[in-house]
Amino acid sequence: MEFRFETKYDQRGLTAMARAMRKTIRKKGSRRSHVFGWCIVALDILLIAVGRMTDEPWTFRNTLTLGVGVILVVILFTEDQVNAFFAKKKMLPGTSLAKSVFTEENYTSTTEAAATEFHYETVQQVCETADYFVLLFSRQHGQIYDKAALSGGTAEDFRTFITEKTGKPIVYIK
Repeated sequence: MEFRFETKYDQRGLTAMARAMRKTIRKKGSRRSHVFGWCIVALDILLIAVGRMTDEPWTFRNTLTLGVGVILVVILFTEDQVNAFFAKKKMLPGTSLAKSVFTEENYTSTTEAAATEFHYETVQQVCETADYFVLLFSRQHGQIYDKAALSGGTAEDFRTFITEKTGKPIVYIK
């Protein structure tokens, strides 16, 4: 059996991959970062509230504290999109469109820049979102496969195939 995908590595797809990494391979570190970030936001609020309660005049430092808190809250709520933005910036030219072929022995990903062969045993985690299958190799590396561009079988057939080949269960990401 042979499955084919044609996937565009755009903001939407990279966001799905970042979310999958955050919820699986990076879960522990992500939780720590969120706790630390929310503690900083709480400290910001506390500092501003104390200043307001003591009737101190509003200063540049208060504005800076408020700005840092707002920026941190925005980043905490859009972490996956921010990670996808920076991942897109790091991509090599000619790698934004990938054509992949999954066979019994291995799978190949072809871009304008290169053709690379991968082995199933290198996959650490298999994830699925509403629109993509995501294969994760490490905390920094993964690949996405657009379900809409799947040929050679159904999504259910591919789920069975990839689970069998990698020996990893699929984690569903919302």
